[in-house]
Amino acid sequence: MYGRNNQLKFAGFENVVLADDKVRLLDEVLEGMDYATLYRAYSEDGRPPKPSPKTMFKIMVYANSERIYSSRDISKACQRDVNFMWLLNDEPAPSHNTVNRFRNKYLPEAAEDLFYQLVRHLYEVGEINFEHLFVDGTKIEANANKYTFVWRKSTNKFQTRLKDKVCAFLQKINKDYEYSFDEGTPLVKVLEALNKKAHGVKFVHGKGKRKSEIQRRIEELVGYVAREEKYERYNATFKGRNSFSKTDPDATFMHMKEDHMRNGQLKPGYNVQIGVESEYITGVGIFSERNDLYTLVPLLQRMESQTGKV
Repeated sequence: MYGRNNQLKFAGFENVVLADDKVRLLDEVLEGMDYATLYRAYSEDGRPPKPSPKTMFKIMVYANSERIYSSRDISKACQRDVNFMWLLNDEPAPSHNTVNRFRNKYLPEAAEDLFYQLVRHLYEVGEINFEHLFVDGTKIEANANKYTFVWRKSTNKFQTRLKDKVCAFLQKINKDYEYSFDEGTPLVKVLEALNKKAHGVKFVHGKGKRKSEIQRRIEELVGYVAREEKYERYNATFKGRNSFSKTDPDATFMHMKEDHMRNGQLKPGYNVQIGVESEYITGVGIFSERNDLYTLVPLLQRMESQTGKV
C-alpha cells in the first residue's frame, strides 16, 4: 500500500537493502553520534521538523558519498532510491526547500562538531592512530565580486593624504573662527563645534543656491569624518592581510591554481588545508592566508582542541 508522500511500502523492506551495502555501515556509524549541537540550531518553538535533523544529516552524508549534490536531486532520490528510503525509516521525504534550508541554515553550526566526532570514532575503532599527518592545500575562489578589492597599501596611502587635508582644514578654521584644534583632536568634536557656530544659519541645497561659508566647511568636514571611519573600518578588517573583498570580507585576493584566463589575475578566495591519515580526512581548515606557512600551526591547534590529539 501507499503511505505518506506516496512512498511505496511493502513487506520485507528491510531485506531489500543488501547486508553489506555501505548505507548500513554509514547508518550504524552516524546513529551513535551526538547531535546536540545540530538540534540546538533549531528553534524550540513550533512543531518538530520532519524529517528529523539526525535523519537529514544521514541523508546529506550519503548523498555526498554518492556524488548527489543538487537539492532537487537529493529530494528526488529520497522518493525513488531504495537506500535513501531505507535511511528515512518511514519519515517523509524532504522537499528540495527542506534540503536547502538544512544545508544552509542549520548544518553549518554543527558541521565541524559532527566531523570531528567522526574523526574521534575512527581513532576509537583503530582506523587511525594520530601518528602521521599529511597536509596539503588548495586555493578555492570565493563567491565574491573580483572588482570589490580593498588593498592595505592603497588604504594607508589614502589615509595619509586624508590626514594632510585634515591638518590644512584645521589650520584654516582655527584662523577663521579662532579655534585651537590640533591634528590630534577627534573630528567629531570639531564637527560639534562647527554645528554650534552655525546655529541659526539656514542651510541651502540644490542648483542655484549659494551656500554660506560655514555650511561649506561643515559639509567638507562631514566628508572627512566619513572617509576616516571608512579607513578605520578597512584596517580593522585586514587582520594582518594585504587585501579583502568588500562583498566577502573574509576572502583574500590570491592566485588561483586553476587560472582559466591564464593572465595571473588575483581573485578573492580561501586557502583550504586538508590533513589526511590512513586515507581518511582527519582535519580541515579554511584560511584567509595566502601562504601555507601561516596555516599549518592553526590547523594543528584546531585539530588538537577538537580531538585531544595532534
